[in-house]
Amino acid sequence: MGLSDKTLATLERIGYEKPSPVQAGVIPLAMQEYDVIGQARTGTGKTAAFAIPILEQLDLSVKKAKPQALILTPTRELAVQVENEFRRLSDKERVRCVCLYGGKPIKGQINQLEKGCHVVVGTPGRVIDHLNRGTLNIDQLWFVVLDEADRMLDIGFRPDIERILRRCPKERQTLLLSATLPDPIRRLAKQYMYRPKVINFSKGKVAAQTIEQFFMTVPAVMKYDILVKLLQRETPDQAIIFCRTKLGTERLYRKVLKSGIFDGVGTLHGDMSQSARDRMMKDFRSGAVKYLFATDVVGRGIDITNVSHIINFDIPSLSEDYVHRVGRTGRMGKQGVAYSFVTPEQSGEQKQIEKLINMPLVLDEMQDEIDELRETIEPKLPPAKPKKRYRRAL
Repeated sequence: MGLSDKTLATLERIGYEKPSPVQAGVIPLAMQEYDVIGQARTGTGKTAAFAIPILEQLDLSVKKAKPQALILTPTRELAVQVENEFRRLSDKERVRCVCLYGGKPIKGQINQLEKGCHVVVGTPGRVIDHLNRGTLNIDQLWFVVLDEADRMLDIGFRPDIERILRRCPKERQTLLLSATLPDPIRRLAKQYMYRPKVINFSKGKVAAQTIEQFFMTVPAVMKYDILVKLLQRETPDQAIIFCRTKLGTERLYRKVLKSGIFDGVGTLHGDMSQSARDRMMKDFRSGAVKYLFATDVVGRGIDITNVSHIINFDIPSLSEDYVHRVGRTGRMGKQGVAYSFVTPEQSGEQKQIEKLINMPLVLDEMQDEIDELRETIEPKLPPAKPKKRYRRAL
């Protein structure tokens, strides 16, 4: 692909034998200085697809360098992961990369920026903070990447992203990478990109074909018991159990931890301090944590190669989030399995997911056991309370 001998030697050293389809499609276009929109499911090597052409074209001759490339990510964890990938692929002694995200003291980040750097990776909120303070100079910027763009828009980063793009030099190259391309993404690309080349690597099935995807219809009151049975049956290498809310995640984690049934239990959600989140990710990567109870904070871009199982304890309200959750397994062609607990009231959400991934979820064999238990439990449940009606005051 026209890469330098030094880059090829680095890729060989870290075990990259041949490019993934995303890398083979994006790298040549990026090297030719095209703006690129790449649609691809997670776990297909997107980070290296933009990191390699950036590293190939950096000007390392300046002593106190100003940032030449800016990568925006939706979460802190993904920002750290992208930074680590840059360090892995680059000459650590010559290429300086700075990671900017909230939850860490801003003074340390300012000190790093003052020393000079070539690449900045960050979340939109903290990048805006540095721009407003004047501690981040982007006058020499020539490469901008919007990583997991759909997620950044989902969580309300669009105003920050537009502010950043308006302040970037007009003569720049822009890459947008996303698992889905909804209309807001297309409008953003039309406004801030120049004749982008659009490549779709997720035609047909949006979720990886190496992931088996099952569901069970489970009443809310039975979810915990079925989760325990499922984990005991599957004995996963590593599993992420997704919940919708931070409070629900913490409660489920504490309940499982208190039961003492499983070893290596951890949790990750937005109410934790950044240092606690960093420690948890480190423990999960090392394998010290085997069962991670999490919100969608780890639903995008996080690359843990040993995750064999994804369990949607709560199915997501947005079907796009389902794609990203299950994408935490089946990474780079490995086999994975995903289970979703669907309450009787959530059949509509299930249909939306099946429509998006263009395939039906498979009914798990445990459903028969669930139905039998349901018959014994439901007669004991108190009748549902009628909803109160309030008369609006005139």
